[in-house]
Amino acid sequence: MANTTLILFGFGVLMLLLTLGVPVVVSLGLTSVLGVGLLTGSSDVAISILSSTAFEALRDYVFAVIPLFILMGEFVARSGAALDLYNSINRLMRRVPGRLAVATVLGNAVFGAIVGVSVASAAAFSRIAYPAMCKAGYDKSVSLGCIAGSASLGMLIPPSILMIVWGVLTQQSISKLFLAGVLPGIALALMFALFCIVYAIIKPEAFGRKPELAGADAGTASRDADLPPLSKSELIGTGGCLVMIALVLGGIWSGMFTPTEGAGIGALLALVLALIKGVRWEGFVEVIRETGKAAAPIMCLLIFAQMYSRLLALSGVGGTVQTFVTGLNMDPGMVLLAMVLVWFVLGMFIDSVSIILLTVPIFVPLANSFGIDPYAFALIGILSIEAGIITPPFGLVVFTVKGCVNDPAVTLGQIFWGASPYWMMLLVLALIVYFVPPLATLLPAIL
Repeated sequence: MANTTLILFGFGVLMLLLTLGVPVVVSLGLTSVLGVGLLTGSSDVAISILSSTAFEALRDYVFAVIPLFILMGEFVARSGAALDLYNSINRLMRRVPGRLAVATVLGNAVFGAIVGVSVASAAAFSRIAYPAMCKAGYDKSVSLGCIAGSASLGMLIPPSILMIVWGVLTQQSISKLFLAGVLPGIALALMFALFCIVYAIIKPEAFGRKPELAGADAGTASRDADLPPLSKSELIGTGGCLVMIALVLGGIWSGMFTPTEGAGIGALLALVLALIKGVRWEGFVEVIRETGKAAAPIMCLLIFAQMYSRLLALSGVGGTVQTFVTGLNMDPGMVLLAMVLVWFVLGMFIDSVSIILLTVPIFVPLANSFGIDPYAFALIGILSIEAGIITPPFGLVVFTVKGCVNDPAVTLGQIFWGASPYWMMLLVLALIVYFVPPLATLLPAIL
């Protein structure tokens, strides 16, 4: 009982620190170290456990996968290949209603298979797709909502940083988690694209077209005038992205190399593509700097997350929570619904990685005790978290889009409103995965 009281107190301190705006990495670190010190009765023991945890975490081979995949994405973004990819898909969609919105969704799907980070996708397509949509007369809420909403594909379609962190924390196979995300990722991209097409047919004026151009002609007017043939550079950029995805993911799934080796090969291929596309020394320096800025907080969070896991193990709070919930005789669906609500609400306030680090050590054992498939559970969790980060009041992706758009007339309210159909579809897909687990478990079971 004393341990449980101590943990509840520590959790209250953690929530207070987060509410006061203290960074998650600092809040989690202070709470974990303080909690271990109080449980063991020795600050020396707490510091010793922290140092051994940091050493074990940073020397672990699998942790290198995170900065390497981020490096790969930075090289691709810096080379301009993301713009080439968008332009290529835009041309393929020229006869599709709302083609620019659909191209944004599909572009985010492919780009997400390279960067694995929703915020990176949102930043890239805010600069790439929004100017094109403005030029075509799109409604600002529609265009920015599409960019923010479809950026969530970056955390679902492999390689996903969230899946890597989830796999590290739960000791699940990262390559199988990648496989689990393929079918739901494709399904989500199709749901987003279909929504844009139907919306463009129903309300063509929001997509820059007059009502009389609705239906088969919506989005096709002046297509020959504003869509010149692809240049050689655009073909190289698009082809390079597709080859990179095929080699990296194909190699991981075929067993030719591990996820960490695949990330290294992907980073090398991205470096070659950047050289071909004309990136020079200053660009490489910027890529390394941005990779460090993105990877360092995640690595620090992982260190303190392992410390947090040790705190939970020492206190026995995981078993206490499991016993308490089991004693309520709740249906597994109701338990899962409660978890989804927690993820969704947390997603409104803090970043995705932090949410996983805070909740997964408690939620995963609980889900296992109720017989929920671990791969389906991982996908449901990631979908719920991603839904939260595009909802008010502090949706991280929405704030990223706002910060990257050079348009003072755009308001956060417009972006949140435009993104609302997308987070609803994320939650719908989470529900589908729960009732149809093979959507997430089929490929991991086969390969």
